[in-house]
Amino acid sequence: MTATQQAVTVTLGQIAKMIDHSLLHPTMTDNDVLEGLRIAKKYNVATACVKPYHVPMAKEELEGSEVLVCPVIGFPHGNSTIEVKVFEANAAAEAGGKEVDMVINIGKALGGDWDYIGNEISQVNAAVTKRGAILKVIFENDYLGDEHIIRLCEICSAAGVAFVKTSTGYGFVKRPDGFYSYKGATVPHLKLMRQHSSPEIRIKAAGGVRTLDDLLHVMSLRVTRIGATATASIMEEAVKRGISDQPTTVEFKEIGQAVSQASY
Repeated sequence: MTATQQAVTVTLGQIAKMIDHSLLHPTMTDNDVLEGLRIAKKYNVATACVKPYHVPMAKEELEGSEVLVCPVIGFPHGNSTIEVKVFEANAAAEAGGKEVDMVINIGKALGGDWDYIGNEISQVNAAVTKRGAILKVIFENDYLGDEHIIRLCEICSAAGVAFVKTSTGYGFVKRPDGFYSYKGATVPHLKLMRQHSSPEIRIKAAGGVRTLDDLLHVMSLRVTRIGATATASIMEEAVKRGISDQPTTVEFKEIGQAVSQASY
């Protein structure tokens, strides 16, 4: 094993249940989403992550499988009022969403209005949990400093949410040259979130986790879920590398400071 490689012991089922299969691109048609739901079901992933109006379709298509429906709210920019986010959360959970991914009010976080952020997270968490669902809180780390991420982890820990999540996959930052860049989940941010979240809170890496090596690396950092569009290629690569239903030790290439440079 080289200095840039490590190893983990996993099963194929563990890899599948690391994945929220993402069906969130704004150009996706109903037929595109239906095909994506079939991929999610084929590989028995954790959830299919969908826009709110696709929850009924997802619930019907995934009926009888172990794959849960995961709608997003306040997505992708988090600008809705708390009242609207609570309404969305209630509606999404009532329609069949079992995990709900919510984007925080990023401007309020950058402005240090932590009372607002805490109130927002607590109200939405209460809305989803009363209907038997769980909440993942999306930070959009590309816009934030370490101090913001740490404070958000502390607030989420106090609120008792299920997951904290790095990114939407759509948080592009405008550079001085007028072009846009995006990092998504990065290793330093994942370590920071794990360090400053309570032990029971799980971490979701979203934004650019595109390969099996990426998945295995973030798993080694105690990340328990990823958002991915590359589900099929990840699962097929796992089979090619001999990962099965029996615990298998597999090497992976470290990915350095950034998980990837691609969208969710």
